[in-house]
Amino acid sequence: MKNSNPLETSKRDIYIRDMFSSIANTYDFLNRVLSFGRDRYWRRFAIQKLSDVRHGIILDVATGTGDMAIEIIRRFNGVEKVIGVDFSEEMLRLAKRKIERYGYQEKTELYLNNALSLPFEDEKFDVVFISFGIRNIANKIKGLSEMRRVVKEGGRVIILEFSKPNNNLVKWFYSLYFVRILPLVGGFLSKVKYAYKYLPDSVLEFPETEDFINLMKKAGFKDIRYDILTYGVVTVYVGTR
Repeated sequence: MKNSNPLETSKRDIYIRDMFSSIANTYDFLNRVLSFGRDRYWRRFAIQKLSDVRHGIILDVATGTGDMAIEIIRRFNGVEKVIGVDFSEEMLRLAKRKIERYGYQEKTELYLNNALSLPFEDEKFDVVFISFGIRNIANKIKGLSEMRRVVKEGGRVIILEFSKPNNNLVKWFYSLYFVRILPLVGGFLSKVKYAYKYLPDSVLEFPETEDFINLMKKAGFKDIRYDILTYGVVTVYVGTR
Protein backbone atom coordinates (compact mmCIF):
# COMPACT_ATOMS: atom_id res chain seq x y z
CA MET A 1 0.00 0.00 0.00
CA LYS A 2 1.42 3.37 -1.02
CA ASN A 3 0.63 6.71 0.61
CA SER A 4 1.24 9.31 -2.06
CA ASN A 5 -0.13 12.68 -0.95
CA PRO A 6 -2.31 14.45 1.64
CA LEU A 7 -5.73 12.81 1.80
CA GLU A 8 -8.13 15.47 3.02
CA THR A 9 -9.34 18.52 1.18
CA SER A 10 -12.27 19.38 3.46
CA LYS A 11 -14.05 18.45 6.68
CA ARG A 12 -16.53 16.56 4.54
CA ASP A 13 -13.72 14.36 3.18
CA ILE A 14 -12.56 13.58 6.70
CA TYR A 15 -16.11 12.77 7.82
CA ILE A 16 -16.74 10.39 4.90
CA ARG A 17 -13.31 8.76 5.19
CA ASP A 18 -13.78 8.10 8.89
CA MET A 19 -17.30 6.81 8.30
CA PHE A 20 -16.16 4.25 5.74
CA SER A 21 -13.26 3.22 7.96
CA SER A 22 -15.71 2.62 10.80
CA ILE A 23 -17.83 0.19 8.75
CA ALA A 24 -14.96 -1.48 6.85
CA ASN A 25 -15.16 -4.78 8.74
CA THR A 26 -18.85 -5.28 7.93
CA TYR A 27 -18.85 -3.54 4.55
CA ASP A 28 -18.76 -6.59 2.27
CA PHE A 29 -21.26 -8.58 4.33
CA LEU A 30 -23.75 -5.73 4.47
CA ASN A 31 -23.36 -4.99 0.75
CA ARG A 32 -24.48 -8.54 0.00
CA VAL A 33 -27.30 -8.57 2.55
CA LEU A 34 -28.72 -5.10 1.93
CA SER A 35 -28.60 -5.41 -1.88
CA PHE A 36 -29.98 -8.98 -1.79
CA GLY A 37 -26.81 -10.04 -3.60
CA ARG A 38 -27.42 -7.70 -6.54
CA ASP A 39 -24.21 -5.75 -5.94
CA ARG A 40 -22.26 -8.62 -7.55
CA TYR A 41 -24.45 -8.48 -10.66
CA TRP A 42 -24.08 -4.69 -10.88
CA ARG A 43 -20.27 -4.91 -10.75
CA ARG A 44 -20.15 -7.72 -13.29
CA PHE A 45 -22.38 -5.77 -15.66
CA ALA A 46 -20.06 -2.76 -15.43
CA ILE A 47 -17.00 -4.96 -15.98
CA GLN A 48 -18.54 -6.31 -19.19
CA LYS A 49 -17.87 -2.86 -20.62
CA LEU A 50 -14.28 -4.13 -20.75
CA SER A 51 -15.16 -6.97 -23.11
CA ASP A 52 -13.00 -5.54 -25.91
CA VAL A 53 -10.08 -4.66 -23.62
CA ARG A 54 -7.77 -7.65 -23.42
CA HIS A 55 -4.67 -6.02 -21.98
CA GLY A 56 -3.43 -2.82 -20.38
CA ILE A 57 -3.50 -1.07 -17.02
CA ILE A 58 -6.76 -0.27 -15.24
CA LEU A 59 -7.40 2.20 -12.43
CA ASP A 60 -10.08 1.47 -9.83
CA VAL A 61 -10.92 4.70 -7.98
CA ALA A 62 -12.57 4.33 -4.55
CA THR A 63 -11.56 0.68 -4.65
CA GLY A 64 -12.80 0.02 -1.11
CA THR A 65 -12.20 -3.60 -0.15
CA GLY A 66 -11.07 -4.49 -3.67
CA ASP A 67 -14.11 -6.31 -5.06
CA MET A 68 -13.99 -4.57 -8.43
CA ALA A 69 -10.21 -4.98 -8.83
CA ILE A 70 -10.42 -8.70 -8.03
CA GLU A 71 -13.33 -9.27 -10.41
CA ILE A 72 -11.51 -7.49 -13.26
CA ILE A 73 -8.42 -9.68 -12.84
CA ARG A 74 -10.54 -12.81 -12.54
CA ARG A 75 -12.43 -12.13 -15.76
CA PHE A 76 -9.65 -10.66 -17.92
CA ASN A 77 -6.40 -12.58 -17.67
CA GLY A 78 -4.72 -10.32 -20.21
CA VAL A 79 -5.00 -7.22 -18.02
CA GLU A 80 -1.47 -6.23 -17.04
CA LYS A 81 -2.32 -4.56 -13.73
CA VAL A 82 -5.18 -3.09 -11.73
CA ILE A 83 -4.30 -0.12 -9.52
CA GLY A 84 -6.71 0.63 -6.68
CA VAL A 85 -7.02 4.02 -4.98
CA ASP A 86 -8.96 4.78 -1.81
CA PHE A 87 -8.74 7.33 0.98
CA SER A 88 -9.63 4.88 3.77
CA GLU A 89 -6.61 3.04 5.11
CA GLU A 90 -8.83 0.50 6.83
CA MET A 91 -10.61 -0.33 3.58
CA LEU A 92 -7.28 -0.78 1.83
CA ARG A 93 -6.02 -3.11 4.57
CA LEU A 94 -9.00 -5.35 3.91
CA ALA A 95 -8.46 -5.08 0.13
CA LYS A 96 -4.81 -6.10 0.55
CA ARG A 97 -5.80 -9.14 2.61
CA LYS A 98 -8.45 -10.17 0.11
CA ILE A 99 -6.09 -9.73 -2.87
CA GLU A 100 -3.47 -11.88 -1.13
CA ARG A 101 -6.08 -14.55 -0.45
CA TYR A 102 -6.82 -14.73 -4.18
CA GLY A 103 -3.12 -14.65 -5.07
CA TYR A 104 -3.40 -11.48 -7.18
CA GLN A 105 -0.59 -9.50 -5.54
CA GLU A 106 1.51 -9.37 -8.72
CA LYS A 107 -1.35 -7.82 -10.69
CA THR A 108 -2.41 -5.15 -8.20
CA GLU A 109 -1.14 -2.00 -6.53
CA LEU A 110 -2.99 -0.09 -3.81
CA TYR A 111 -2.66 3.63 -3.12
CA LEU A 112 -3.91 5.55 -0.10
CA ASN A 113 -5.02 8.69 -1.87
CA ASN A 114 -7.82 11.18 -2.49
CA ALA A 115 -9.67 10.87 -5.81
CA LEU A 116 -9.45 14.64 -6.35
CA SER A 117 -5.68 14.50 -6.78
CA LEU A 118 -4.67 11.21 -8.37
CA PRO A 119 -0.89 10.54 -8.11
CA PHE A 120 -0.44 9.46 -11.73
CA GLU A 121 0.80 11.05 -14.93
CA ASP A 122 -1.54 12.05 -17.72
CA GLU A 123 -2.91 9.31 -19.99
CA LYS A 124 -1.52 6.42 -17.93
CA PHE A 125 -4.52 4.08 -17.90
CA ASP A 126 -6.45 2.22 -20.56
CA VAL A 127 -9.66 2.27 -18.49
CA VAL A 128 -10.72 3.97 -15.24
CA PHE A 129 -13.47 2.58 -13.00
CA ILE A 130 -15.28 4.06 -10.05
CA SER A 131 -17.99 2.01 -8.34
CA PHE A 132 -20.37 3.57 -5.82
CA GLY A 133 -17.83 6.29 -5.13
CA ILE A 134 -18.59 9.30 -7.32
CA ARG A 135 -21.47 10.41 -5.09
CA ASN A 136 -19.01 10.71 -2.18
CA ILE A 137 -16.89 13.24 -4.06
CA ALA A 138 -18.07 16.75 -3.24
CA ASN A 139 -16.50 18.40 -6.29
CA LYS A 140 -17.73 16.01 -8.96
CA ILE A 141 -16.42 18.06 -11.89
CA LYS A 142 -12.92 17.97 -10.42
CA GLY A 143 -13.17 14.24 -9.68
CA LEU A 144 -14.39 13.49 -13.20
CA SER A 145 -11.70 15.73 -14.69
CA GLU A 146 -8.99 13.88 -12.75
CA MET A 147 -10.23 10.53 -14.02
CA ARG A 148 -10.32 11.88 -17.56
CA ARG A 149 -6.79 13.27 -17.17
CA VAL A 150 -5.26 9.89 -16.29
CA VAL A 151 -7.07 7.81 -18.94
CA LYS A 152 -5.51 7.49 -22.39
CA GLU A 153 -6.90 9.28 -25.42
CA GLY A 154 -9.81 7.16 -26.62
CA GLY A 155 -9.94 5.35 -23.28
CA ARG A 156 -13.05 4.99 -21.17
CA VAL A 157 -14.13 5.99 -17.70
CA ILE A 158 -16.80 3.64 -16.35
CA ILE A 159 -18.97 4.84 -13.47
CA LEU A 160 -21.27 2.57 -11.48
CA GLU A 161 -23.55 4.44 -9.10
CA PHE A 162 -26.87 4.29 -7.30
CA SER A 163 -29.71 6.22 -8.89
CA LYS A 164 -33.40 6.90 -8.32
CA PRO A 165 -36.14 4.86 -10.07
CA ASN A 166 -38.66 6.68 -12.26
CA ASN A 167 -41.46 4.11 -12.14
CA ASN A 168 -43.92 5.19 -9.43
CA LEU A 169 -44.52 1.71 -8.02
CA VAL A 170 -40.80 0.87 -7.94
CA LYS A 171 -40.11 4.30 -6.47
CA TRP A 172 -42.56 3.61 -3.62
CA PHE A 173 -40.93 0.28 -2.70
CA TYR A 174 -37.49 1.80 -3.16
CA SER A 175 -38.28 4.67 -0.78
CA LEU A 176 -39.76 2.34 1.81
CA TYR A 177 -36.74 0.03 1.77
CA PHE A 178 -33.90 2.43 1.01
CA VAL A 179 -34.95 5.35 3.20
CA ARG A 180 -36.63 3.54 6.09
CA ILE A 181 -35.63 -0.13 6.35
CA LEU A 182 -32.02 -0.15 5.11
CA PRO A 183 -30.73 2.47 7.59
CA LEU A 184 -32.27 0.53 10.49
CA VAL A 185 -30.89 -2.85 9.42
CA GLY A 186 -27.49 -1.50 8.36
CA GLY A 187 -27.13 0.58 11.49
CA PHE A 188 -28.09 -2.33 13.74
CA LEU A 189 -25.73 -4.85 12.10
CA SER A 190 -22.78 -2.48 11.72
CA LYS A 191 -23.32 -0.64 15.02
CA VAL A 192 -22.65 2.57 13.08
CA LYS A 193 -26.08 4.09 12.56
CA TYR A 194 -25.03 7.34 10.93
CA ALA A 195 -23.22 5.51 8.10
CA TYR A 196 -26.40 3.86 6.86
CA LYS A 197 -28.32 7.09 7.22
CA TYR A 198 -25.68 8.73 5.01
CA LEU A 199 -26.14 6.13 2.24
CA PRO A 200 -29.75 7.00 1.26
CA ASP A 201 -29.14 10.69 1.89
CA SER A 202 -26.16 10.72 -0.50
CA VAL A 203 -28.11 8.85 -3.18
CA LEU A 204 -31.12 11.16 -2.95
CA GLU A 205 -28.77 14.15 -3.30
CA PHE A 206 -27.01 12.68 -6.35
CA PRO A 207 -27.80 14.38 -9.69
CA GLU A 208 -30.48 12.94 -11.96
CA THR A 209 -29.21 10.98 -14.97
CA GLU A 210 -29.30 13.84 -17.48
CA ASP A 211 -27.78 16.25 -14.98
CA PHE A 212 -24.90 13.86 -14.29
CA ILE A 213 -24.33 13.35 -18.01
CA ASN A 214 -24.05 17.13 -18.32
CA LEU A 215 -21.39 17.09 -15.58
CA MET A 216 -19.49 14.46 -17.55
CA LYS A 217 -19.69 16.64 -20.66
CA LYS A 218 -18.38 19.65 -18.71
CA ALA A 219 -15.46 17.50 -17.56
CA GLY A 220 -14.63 16.86 -21.22
CA PHE A 221 -16.07 13.40 -21.89
CA LYS A 222 -17.58 12.48 -25.24
CA ASP A 223 -19.62 9.56 -26.59
CA ILE A 224 -21.38 9.24 -23.22
CA ARG A 225 -23.65 6.22 -22.81
CA TYR A 226 -25.52 4.77 -19.89
CA ASP A 227 -27.40 1.63 -18.83
CA ILE A 228 -30.16 1.57 -16.22
CA LEU A 229 -30.15 -1.55 -14.01
CA THR A 230 -32.65 -3.09 -11.59
CA TYR A 231 -35.51 -0.74 -12.51
CA GLY A 232 -33.36 2.35 -12.05
CA VAL A 233 -31.77 1.52 -8.70
CA VAL A 234 -28.33 1.61 -10.31
CA THR A 235 -26.91 3.26 -13.44
CA VAL A 236 -23.70 2.55 -15.35
CA TYR A 237 -22.22 5.53 -17.20
CA VAL A 238 -19.45 5.24 -19.80
CA GLY A 239 -17.56 8.27 -21.08
CA THR A 240 -14.69 8.41 -23.58
CA ARG A 241 -11.74 10.78 -23.43
